[in-house]
Amino acid sequence: MHQFDLKNKTAIITGGAQGFGLEIAKKFLQSGSKVFIWDIDEKELSKATKQINNPNLNYNVVDVSNYEQIEKTVSDIISNTKIDILINNAGITGPTATLWNYDIKDWNSIININLHGTFYCSKLIVPHMIKNNYGRIVNIASVAGKDGNANASAYSSAKAGVIGLTKSLGKELAKYNIAVNAITPAGAKTKILDQMSKEHVQWMLSKVPRGRFLELNELTSMVCWLSSEENSFSTAAVFDISGGRSTY
Repeated sequence: MHQFDLKNKTAIITGGAQGFGLEIAKKFLQSGSKVFIWDIDEKELSKATKQINNPNLNYNVVDVSNYEQIEKTVSDIISNTKIDILINNAGITGPTATLWNYDIKDWNSIININLHGTFYCSKLIVPHMIKNNYGRIVNIASVAGKDGNANASAYSSAKAGVIGLTKSLGKELAKYNIAVNAITPAGAKTKILDQMSKEHVQWMLSKVPRGRFLELNELTSMVCWLSSEENSFSTAAVFDISGGRSTY
């Protein structure tokens, strides 16, 4: 695997206690970055931090749907260090149901975490990046945001919103040395699949021409490049990693 240079960089990874977020954190640490993982689950955060046992890994208990909580955490971090990289990864899929049967509470929760959380974190960290004239933001969207998944209207809508946010913010920041991009992974074998019915998981797999789920190291390599200084031109873009499911 290619080794990326993230030395002297500090990254925040939301939803970092497990799944995509934790694997990205491991890759960043291997590349020399200082990492803050954010998650709502303190038990999983503590467990992950102890297992990795790296002095460059820190954690914060953060609910990304809580603006004031994010604001305080960002303030605490920038009082001691700069923030170079933001990975907006925190997300939930929610239950599978037709739109007309979708529970309002579930809908709001999915939109708040997946879309509003990405907005809140970006809104609070971007001014710091502008001040330093440097930043890399990677938003973890989904093929569901491009194609739309039946019985997952809330998740599909939220991820489509993340894609739109990425395009707008990337253009707004294009005059700075700040890159904002999104990736649209297909399903991977993480705990997020546990939130879905077996039938829905099999339906997702059937849509992937490569005939398998995404490997975590494939995703982390793409995120690492997008987060590095090597990515000096691409911004406001959507990078597909769906095994051929979405070819645009």
